[in-house]
Amino acid sequence: MALKSLLLFSLLIAGTAVPLAEAQPGGILGPLLGLLRIQGILYCTPNGNIGVNATATPVFPNALVQLQCGGNVVSTATTNGSGLFSILLDPVNFLLSTLVSGCKLVVNTPLASCNASLPSVGGLVSNLQFIGSTLTGLLNVGTLIPSGFQFNANVN
Repeated sequence: MALKSLLLFSLLIAGTAVPLAEAQPGGILGPLLGLLRIQGILYCTPNGNIGVNATATPVFPNALVQLQCGGNVVSTATTNGSGLFSILLDPVNFLLSTLVSGCKLVVNTPLASCNASLPSVGGLVSNLQFIGSTLTGLLNVGTLIPSGFQFNANVN
């Protein structure tokens, strides 16, 4: 009888320990219960960034934003009418350190499509910057933003 009680007690302890470990960010299921979000606003300026007078800076709607890692396009998003884009990634497939050091955002939609006085060839390029993570229930969301777009005449 003592052996059965010991076995039952061990199963109860193990049964409660597993959910606790899974609930911890970075625990057993940490990567499975998380997302990486890359988001930002693209402006219709020569460098894609907000101008000196923020209220007068037009946004860049319907621009294709590509996430490129090692020269390969791994995800895309299109800016909405407010110039906002958002890309969601599974952290099982993408390491945060790799995104920050080896990936970039590329916009090859011609700037002239939002303002005819801007270049019709070339595009915008930005590295990524991690700004933090938010725990929402069991979901841990890491947020990255563009570190600052720059015009590149060789983007096609």
